[in-house]
Amino acid sequence: MSDSEQTPFQPSFGSFPDVRMRRRRRTPFLRSMVREHALRVDHLVWPVFVQDQPGTTEVTSMPGVLRFGPDVLVDAVGEAQSLGIPAIALFPETPEDRKTPQCEEAWNPDNLVCRSLRTVRDAGIEIGLITDVALDPYNSDGHDGLVRDGKILNDETLECLVRQAICQAEAGADVQAPSDMMDGRIGVLRQALDEAGHQEQCLLSYAAKYASAFYGPFRDAVGSAGRLKGDKRTYQMDPANLQEALQEAELDLAEGADFLMVKPGLPYLDVLHMLSREVSAPLAVYQVSGEYAMLRTAAAQGVLELDACMLESLTAFVRAGASMIFTYFAPDAARALRGA
Repeated sequence: MSDSEQTPFQPSFGSFPDVRMRRRRRTPFLRSMVREHALRVDHLVWPVFVQDQPGTTEVTSMPGVLRFGPDVLVDAVGEAQSLGIPAIALFPETPEDRKTPQCEEAWNPDNLVCRSLRTVRDAGIEIGLITDVALDPYNSDGHDGLVRDGKILNDETLECLVRQAICQAEAGADVQAPSDMMDGRIGVLRQALDEAGHQEQCLLSYAAKYASAFYGPFRDAVGSAGRLKGDKRTYQMDPANLQEALQEAELDLAEGADFLMVKPGLPYLDVLHMLSREVSAPLAVYQVSGEYAMLRTAAAQGVLELDACMLESLTAFVRAGASMIFTYFAPDAARALRGA
């Protein structure tokens, strides 16, 4: 028989009883050796709420989550650093009397975020500092952009975001994370930061941020829930859309984004996985306040085992392609992983 007439090799993976998949699951060491994805502490980013008063205040809609005053912030961040958490993300509860239609407090060099950045920097804690670039904590209308006659103003908002970003960079932020979803903001911020001498400043774009119902507890935490007039559907993404996320990601990368974010997390694992296949930039995901509150509440009622479900949900993000996971569980997850 000539070579051309030989039957092509056809690999066979066999079947039961020759193949028993359970062999590889029999003991802990076997399971660990064939594990395809592993959650690590250095995947975690801890969102930290800061308040303009001493001590701590619990966020009632997020059991176990606290707002930290300036007198206790350093201790909290220091503990996170000791657990191996590589970065925190700061979110302010802005006093009501500092919220205005023009959002001037956003670029006040002595605002709560800037003071918090300097406090942590002055304490010498070696941890990454990420800041939110958006106007909702400072807006008397509760929106991420300026509002006129009920309409969110895109281009006018960009000018405000530039001033906010430069202010944060000068206060010591390592990474700035625009979450506003205004068109063109990454390009405008990149140019402005570069021209201001902040060429090394990283931009983590909330590229695929959906108009989700899972944000409610967060809005309580930063005090924007009662202020919000209308909804955010004209600038945040429609939950029904998938391919649009890819277009948003490509635009932000072309404008100079260093990392990309998908938000929320578990309800949008398909989006995260698609982007992990289609773009080359590192991806972040945000396990949002509603996701956190559901797990906490179910565990408190004895329906779920908290640590197991927490770690399983976080591992799902790694499996789907995330390099960074923003989660309120970060300290608990870090302790669980160290214990494991």
